[in-house]
Amino acid sequence: MDDSFWRRPSGESGGGSAGDRPAQAPPSRQAPSVPYTGPPRTEPPPAGWRPQDVIRPAPPRLLPLQDHPRLDAEEQSAKTLTKGIGLLAGAVMIVLLLVVCGRFLF
Repeated sequence: MDDSFWRRPSGESGGGSAGDRPAQAPPSRQAPSVPYTGPPRTEPPPAGWRPQDVIRPAPPRLLPLQDHPRLDAEEQSAKTLTKGIGLLAGAVMIVLLLVVCGRFLF
């Protein structure tokens, strides 16, 4: 790779302060010959122009009221069923573990 772009110009000393350096940019970075005139002008929109209207949806409907005592009862029965299935599965695992360990010991 060629690092000549990043090297200091040969006329500059390495230890000078910013005030000692010339205010002019190095020759490779001089301003273009055509001055910047800014962005191009934009045309104003035609008279009476408006953004496209968006159709507004109907407001959301009301949800039915919840029966909290019934929800609590169903949640409790589901909890009981889940615990019962867990206890049954645990008991089956213990019985299988005893059978497998019994075969190795006896």
